[in-house]
Amino acid sequence: MTIDSTPHRSRSPEVPVTYVGQPASAPVRAEGASGDPEGTSFRDVVAAYVGLTKPRVIELLLLTTVPVMFFAARGVPELGLVVATVVGGTLSAGSASALNCVYDRDIDEQMRRTRRRALPRHIVSPRAALVFGLALGVVSTVILVAWVNLLSAALAVLANAFYVLVYTMVLKRRTTQNIVWGGLAGCFPALIGWTAVTGELAWPPVVLFLVVFFWTPPHTWALALRYREDYAGVDVPMLPVVKPAAEVGRQIVLYSWVMVATSLLLWPVAGTGLLYPAAATVLGATFLVEAHRMWGRARRSDALADIKPMRLFHHSNLYLSLLFVAVALDPLVGL
Repeated sequence: MTIDSTPHRSRSPEVPVTYVGQPASAPVRAEGASGDPEGTSFRDVVAAYVGLTKPRVIELLLLTTVPVMFFAARGVPELGLVVATVVGGTLSAGSASALNCVYDRDIDEQMRRTRRRALPRHIVSPRAALVFGLALGVVSTVILVAWVNLLSAALAVLANAFYVLVYTMVLKRRTTQNIVWGGLAGCFPALIGWTAVTGELAWPPVVLFLVVFFWTPPHTWALALRYREDYAGVDVPMLPVVKPAAEVGRQIVLYSWVMVATSLLLWPVAGTGLLYPAAATVLGATFLVEAHRMWGRARRSDALADIKPMRLFHHSNLYLSLLFVAVALDPLVGL
């Protein structure tokens, strides 16, 4: 797999960027220039490379990996296996994120949310970021093959390739369904955690895969509502860019109901104890309340200050975290 490391541009007009702490008249280094900007320390460079991996995204991915390992083991899995899976999964996710940063550097430089990343700030060159991303992918595959199993390694490679080649390079800039189908890549950790322990696929991880699939649109569209002007400015057709807030809210509610219903399927499919369905019911009900409230605000006003989409975004993080904690605790509690 190769990605062109030469600069490319989005279809939107070029927008001048002024970084935080940078005077408007300050010169911007040419993209891809060798060396680091004057005054950049070694610590800054290390932090920039770490930032390329999008650590917050990795946290969510690991949150859907490790609990499934506990669930698959019906108890505490082998520590060495957990460490190998976590390290391999972290490097794989970091690889996908770094390659995404290389391809999207043109629009990242124009968006408020992303223009402090390493490539827009020219702390890391596109070629260096490309090599870094590919190297992480290779190392992660070696770790998963050697210390986990071939099936888990293959699933990690498939998720990486799907995120970069399908979502980043094809869907993201072309369709409002970008995050719906592109979000499939973020669902694979549930499968990887299960196969790391069992060596085979089964219906329980597929149910959890689908929970994350239906969770992704409400989670991402809430964030996209907050930054809809950014996405519009770079011609990325996120749903909040092309549809009014009321329609976005309606779509979020629909996906939320399907997500909650899917989460409850794990009880009969996997034969869980009572802890998991109780937690899924309470968490699902609170999520639905928050989703309906945001939709109600969106129907009354299109102003972000009134809609408050970040409330649902932060609530979605809490929902997924606690749901998968329940997945891990259910076999341990044995209710």
